[in-house]
Order: sequence, then C-alpha cells, then structure tokens
Amino acid sequence: MRHYSRHYYVSENLDDLEHIGEELEAHDVTITQIHVLSEDEAELQHHEHLHAVPSIMKQDLIHSTEIGAVIGAVVAALVLFVVSLTSWTATIGWAPFILLAIVLFGFCTWEGSFYGFQIPNKKFMRFEGELHKGKHIFFVDIESHQENVLDDVLKGHPKLTPAGTGGATPNWLLQMQCNWHEFRKDNP
Repeated sequence: MRHYSRHYYVSENLDDLEHIGEELEAHDVTITQIHVLSEDEAELQHHEHLHAVPSIMKQDLIHSTEIGAVIGAVVAALVLFVVSLTSWTATIGWAPFILLAIVLFGFCTWEGSFYGFQIPNKKFMRFEGELHKGKHIFFVDIESHQENVLDDVLKGHPKLTPAGTGGATPNWLLQMQCNWHEFRKDNP
C-alpha cells in the first residue's frame, strides 16, 4: 500500500505555482497529487498545471461522515444491547431491532455528512487568514520516495513559504482521482 504525506506552502503568485506544478509533473508527480486552494477561482482556472481543490474537499464531508458513522455505530449497538436485556426478541424476534439499528446507523452517518457540507474542511481552516489576504495555499500529496523530488524542485522557488505537513488524501481516493484524470485525458 502506498503512503502519502501532505506538504503545505503559501504563495502570492499563481504563475510561480504553475511552474512548480510543471516541474513536479515532469518528475512523475501526477496532477491529482498537486492542489491549490485559493479564493481567486477564476484566475486559478487559467493555469493548466494547477489542480484547484474540488469544492467537495473544501467542506468537512469526510471527517464529519466518519464521526457520524461512529456515533451511528454506538447508537445501533446501544439499541441492540438494550433489546438483548428485554424479552421483546422472544415475542417478535430480532429482525425489527436489527433493521432499527441499521436505520439509526445510516441516519447518523447521513446527518454527519450533511453537517460536513455546511462547515469548512478542518484541514484548511488554519489558512483562512492567508486566503483572505489574497494568498494561495499550494499543497502536494507526496509518496515517501518522491520527497527528494519535491525538495529539489522547491529549491528553485525561494518565494514559496513552507506552511507545514499533514495527512494526505486517502490512498483510495487519490488513486480514483488519478484514474478519472487519465480517463478524461484519453477520452476527450
């Protein structure tokens, strides 16, 4: 299984970020590993080698859905536990209670995702001040064997300010994005 880590940088210049994107792509870093978070979406679209953060990633959908699923699992287990302490299963069986547990789990998960659509992604909240100042957040989900490539490319771009590291996009989602990008490129 591949392991990615995310490296964040702050920049004021989209043209410089595009050059970095081109250089990284020339060293086999895919465009789906490279993202730019910016409030200037219109200008970002004019840069072919920059991958804007999809709007769904700007919300806290994945994190909130996971929390909703955990809450749903606890609620479902609690329902089944309480029912196991009663004699209700002797008269009507387990099926209605299992169905109730599944419905409660699904509802809590759905509510978590619904809540996640309404709030900004917790990974990007620390950059709100920089974004409001007109700056751009450049981040790369990089595999461990690509770390040297990233370091070498960034040596030529001293105006890029490091802004930390963090957890990357899940491997399965990154691979799905890469496959989708390849499909779109091969089938215009």
